[in-house]
Amino acid sequence: MGTLSYTTTVSLDGFVADADGDFQWGAPTPEVFRHHVERVRALSAEIMGRRTYDLMRYWHTEPEGEAWTAEEREFAHLWREVPHIVVSSTLRHDQLVSDHDRLLPELSLPDLARLVEGAAGEVEIFGPTTAAPALRAGMVDDLRTFIAPQTLGGGLRALPEDLRLELRLVEHRVFDDGTVHLHHRPRRR
Repeated sequence: MGTLSYTTTVSLDGFVADADGDFQWGAPTPEVFRHHVERVRALSAEIMGRRTYDLMRYWHTEPEGEAWTAEEREFAHLWREVPHIVVSSTLRHDQLVSDHDRLLPELSLPDLARLVEGAAGEVEIFGPTTAAPALRAGMVDDLRTFIAPQTLGGGLRALPEDLRLELRLVEHRVFDDGTVHLHHRPRRR
């Protein structure tokens, strides 16, 4: 049986993207990126929406005229090995990048529970919109936030506004650039 996690980079005021949809403000420094390489190594599956899937296509082929660092190549290799479950009603099967990627037109909570139960390890939900139903239902076992030392003043929230969780801190780290990583687990009653 697997576990379900939600990992996100957020501004200090709780946003993953600004009011224009830009998320580049949260680009990781090499030290933070190295942490992400290690984190992806532990994943047995990744669930994401179409926009996130389109964004992460970048890691399937090194861009022409751009040289990846050794760590970027390592991340790309690990990312391509993780099975991706894409939740989208507009994407077609022939638009998937890899043969081990799966397309679901929607993801119900019972379907999500079956995916996690059948996983060999950690299943991560990537993206606040896709993660919101699982967060509200109390299905997320691990919540990892990378808090960037800046505010955006508005945009796409990392967590649903109506979410109430009691959490316990199990790990934390402060990176040299001021980014803070917090790893929480829910307090189960």
